[in-house]
Amino acid sequence: MIDQLRAVFRQPEIVASTLRVARAQDEEITEADARTALQQLDPLWDELFPAEQARIVVLLVERVDIGANGLNFRLRMDGLGGLASEMLSGGIGEAA
Repeated sequence: MIDQLRAVFRQPEIVASTLRVARAQDEEITEADARTALQQLDPLWDELFPAEQARIVVLLVERVDIGANGLNFRLRMDGLGGLASEMLSGGIGEAA
């Protein structure tokens, strides 16, 4: 599931939605900031404690459906924006 989330973070519509939500919290965040924050999650993930990984998954994933065609999940866009803001402020890196 994490590999699928990593691929999702690179999609332009996810970056745009993340930016929209993050700007509601901090108007100075740019598209490049949002993209960078989402990309930083990739190398940081393996360094996080399992409890922090679980917290992030709960923050990001609204629903998971498992079917014959594979795995489908729905993201919490407000969670992505909050995570991007947290990463830009250095909050996630401190937990690693």
